[in-house]
Amino acid sequence: MAVTIRDVAKASGVHVSTVSRTFSAPHLVNAETRTRVLAIAEGLGYRPNRAARALTTGRTHNLGLIVADIANPFFPPLIKAAQAQARERDYHVFVADTDEDPLMEQELIETLSKQVDGVLLCSPRLSNRTIEKLRAEVPFVVVNRRVKGLTTVLMDVGQGARAAIGHLASLGHRRIALLTGPDGSWTSEEMRTAAASAAGDFDVELSVLGPNEPTEQGGIAAADKVAGSTAVLCYNDLVALGLIEGLTDRGLRVPDDVSVVGVDDSLPGRLNKPKLTTITMPTAAAGRMAVDLLLAAVGAGESGTPTLARLETSLVIRESTGPALA
Repeated sequence: MAVTIRDVAKASGVHVSTVSRTFSAPHLVNAETRTRVLAIAEGLGYRPNRAARALTTGRTHNLGLIVADIANPFFPPLIKAAQAQARERDYHVFVADTDEDPLMEQELIETLSKQVDGVLLCSPRLSNRTIEKLRAEVPFVVVNRRVKGLTTVLMDVGQGARAAIGHLASLGHRRIALLTGPDGSWTSEEMRTAAASAAGDFDVELSVLGPNEPTEQGGIAAADKVAGSTAVLCYNDLVALGLIEGLTDRGLRVPDDVSVVGVDDSLPGRLNKPKLTTITMPTAAAGRMAVDLLLAAVGAGESGTPTLARLETSLVIRESTGPALA
């Protein structure tokens, strides 16, 4: 027969309510008692009934995590870190992919809001106005997007973009192109603003080209757009790798003829030939922090104060950038 909460209580020498709190609100149970109850429960093979606990506590102990494109190597480290952090807090994570589609994103939020205690929105494509309306459905934490009144985790890609422009300028590049990403991307706008400011500081000519698909195909398609530029800063590593392929197909060498910089520091960029100079993004740290902030928001309810957390980025110099041709 299945082990019940009463079996655990009897073996532990505590009341049934104490066992219940050990699983539903462990912070309310004495540490020594909690440790003993958990050890006995594990020894007996007891598994709490999440559905029953949800009826009692009003919490599902599930979180939703919505990403723009799960195939993009930017997202898996964030997803894995968020899942691990949630497990430590006795939460499960439902992962959903919008395929860069704002309508799909809204549909997923509306669906998940009925099944989870909170939602992590990672690089959302919806308008801020729509996100603000949907916040009434469920607590949100947004990653890489500023939305008024919502707790946010930002990876400072602008910091990295400024470093990238400075690096290219130091190599003698004076005609630099910026390949932006899709419409509605906070990262794309941050890169545009920071790169334009840095271009003025370093006295270089910046051509802003976009929007572009945030994929290798988007980079391949942009190869003709960057003609006349000696260096290119790309929206992400996938675009950068596609651009290198497109330039190579046109008989141009990277970095001898054109220098290329990506964003993300993803595994494909590290394995590419040439290895990709890129802006490293602290995606795992963002995933962990976003979970902690979301659970804090879930616990605080409407009384919680929105938090803005900003994580630093940095430039990793590898083989895809070199001196400008004389």
